[in-house]
Amino acid sequence: MKINNIADVRRHFRNNQEPVYFISATNFNLLGIGDWVGNFRHINYIDCFDGQQRNVFVPKEKFPRDFESIEDINNYLLEHKEVIDFIQSRASGENAGVAAFLMFDEHTEEICRQLGLRVAFPPAALRSRMDNKIETVRIGNKAGVPSVPNVLAKVGSYRELLEVSRELGDDLVVQTAYGDSGHTTFFIASEEDYYKHAEEIEAEPEVKIMKRINCRGSAIEACATRCGTVVGPLMTELVGFKSLTPYKGGWCGNEMFAGAFSQEIRDKAREYTFKFGEALREEGYRGYFELDFLIDMDNGEVYLGELNPRVTGASSLTNVAAFAHSDIPLFLFHLLEFSDVDFDLDIEEINERWSHPDSVDSWSQLVIKHTDESVDLLTRAPRTGVWTLGEDNRIAYDHYSYHPHAAENEREAFFLRISGPGDFRYEGADLGILITRGRLMDDDFQLTERAKAWIEGIRGEYAGQPLQDPVVEEVAVNHAIGGGNFKIL
Repeated sequence: MKINNIADVRRHFRNNQEPVYFISATNFNLLGIGDWVGNFRHINYIDCFDGQQRNVFVPKEKFPRDFESIEDINNYLLEHKEVIDFIQSRASGENAGVAAFLMFDEHTEEICRQLGLRVAFPPAALRSRMDNKIETVRIGNKAGVPSVPNVLAKVGSYRELLEVSRELGDDLVVQTAYGDSGHTTFFIASEEDYYKHAEEIEAEPEVKIMKRINCRGSAIEACATRCGTVVGPLMTELVGFKSLTPYKGGWCGNEMFAGAFSQEIRDKAREYTFKFGEALREEGYRGYFELDFLIDMDNGEVYLGELNPRVTGASSLTNVAAFAHSDIPLFLFHLLEFSDVDFDLDIEEINERWSHPDSVDSWSQLVIKHTDESVDLLTRAPRTGVWTLGEDNRIAYDHYSYHPHAAENEREAFFLRISGPGDFRYEGADLGILITRGRLMDDDFQLTERAKAWIEGIRGEYAGQPLQDPVVEEVAVNHAIGGGNFKIL
């Protein structure tokens, strides 16, 4: 049967019989997708729900491991006996189903082949090439999507940096090819700044050197399909707030609302995203991706920031907004692209509908990390579910839920706990994500009083034992601390 419209897509996935898995540290990125796809399950390392969520499978037995990446976590899960037994119990003959990931590598692909799982993404080698920030600039240039004025060069010293970038001025931003949430973005206005990061910069075969501009970050998600590129709405980004993240330039949340930036900027970002998606198709990449755009606040120029060839931290908002629920979540276009089903959808019509302001309701999310230079063992943590913010700006737990839509107004929020009792709390550790209706930044891109109250309230729900405590020290000896000191979301 050929799929010709959105109703056909809805019916196809509601009646789906093939097991579909999202395998990752948490289920954060694809919250609520199980409501749309029959036989959908999350396989996670972290149980954010205390066993209350039926479509989330977390192995009961944990083996102490010092993970160095999200790929390590996923490979650990796929090689875990409980996970293998779970997948095999739901398989149909040799077909174990479909697997989607936030991150994966060639080893993940090999394990999936052995288990009979089909990976619903382009090959890891292609994704890795697309994920390269240097490659992103080149693809953008070819597609007519401009980046901030930059040069791509090998740098061996501060003098070399100044020589290759003399036309960009003295205030520079340097990025390495790979990295996330500000970990490998360096702001350099002096020789002293350079030497703080010289080892990392000089180790790279090539870096991206940009002119520093007065900009605001934004994000837009899309899906490159055989019928064309479906484009979501432009979101603002929360970046570098010290109350949320210890990383300067680090992503720490998003806002989605109809009036994000001017209509001209929104139209330009959507046009660039479509062009970039079509360029990705020419490169052989298909499926879900996200682009970061930098909006120059001095002249309104829209510049390509970076590409994330995957679902991302912004996917939790993209897939719960009004346009997604009136049609289908963006991720279903991705699953459709990697299915064996024949389809012919009018992408131009869908994009036109999704660009309309009435299709975009207002949501915000905060990614709350531990920001102190300290380590302790958590003894108390807030539960996943709906919380309320009182008139006195104190928060209180209201009821359990697995979905952000359960927060019905701006005085309610859905909180997804990541770090819980028994976990180590260290600088950069993800504590949890708070999603609520309405905006959490003002027009000057500063946190609102409501946002500050939510952050303070959630932090106040955590408590821990100091590392000097003898019991904590004993646990620390037997377990790796900071094993998740990388982006798991």
